[in-house]
Amino acid sequence: MKPTVEIYTWRFCPYCVRAKALLKQKNVAFTEYSIDGDEEARDRMAERAAGRRSVPQIFIEGRHIGGCDDLYALDRAGQLDPLLVAS
Repeated sequence: MKPTVEIYTWRFCPYCVRAKALLKQKNVAFTEYSIDGDEEARDRMAERAAGRRSVPQIFIEGRHIGGCDDLYALDRAGQLDPLLVAS
């Protein structure tokens, strides 16, 4: 079973594009929530993300990973792939 990956984005956010590119490079399916201009959706995201309101915000199996820089830092540290393997 593949892990559940969710990402909150804005359509023209370069960090969102980079984060999605890394996930696609790793052949990871993800659910994208495009929240452009939707303050209610942004509030729900922030509630899940410990108050963080910037995009992207990424979750793997419901666990808050953080934003684009956090995702790439996990990858550089060799800690992302274990999160992305089937559970």
